[in-house]
Amino acid sequence: MIRGARLEDLRVLREIERAAGAAFRHLGMEEIAEDDPPTVAELAAFQSDGRAWVAVDAADHPVAYLLVQAVDGGAHIEQVSVHPDHARQGLGKALLDAAADWARRHDLTGLTLTTFTHVPWNAPYYARIGFQAVPEEGLTGGLRAIREHEAALGLDRWPRVVMRRRLASGQGSFAGE
Repeated sequence: MIRGARLEDLRVLREIERAAGAAFRHLGMEEIAEDDPPTVAELAAFQSDGRAWVAVDAADHPVAYLLVQAVDGGAHIEQVSVHPDHARQGLGKALLDAAADWARRHDLTGLTLTTFTHVPWNAPYYARIGFQAVPEEGLTGGLRAIREHEAALGLDRWPRVVMRRRLASGQGSFAGE
């Protein structure tokens, strides 16, 4: 089940992030595996605004989460993480669908995200579920700023890409197209 994140969920989201990040260690991406998850205060900003969702188990315990923000007329996925014990169950896609519903309600044109190109559960996965790479010249100002911030954090040590999935609602194009 997918539901909005609650304040009492936020500490669990940090645990999910740590567990999900551990898989990067096996790819030689130790810095990503060791990266600190968002703080409770950072998560609370998304939660209080209705921009955070969780996938929960039968006991209503969060096992995956997604954060979204509006960027240049689209819904940008800030983070989506699934606890490894619950991977390959469609939870990430269900969370992305919840974000798409939120985007439609807010008259946004689609979903965007940034991700690693060579990590199997990153860009290749998103391509399988309808996301397409956005060329550098197609980036909006907000997406360019996100990429610059990521580069400043050192994430460009590994190849990254901006990806987009249009919404089926037939709404217009993204700003900058």
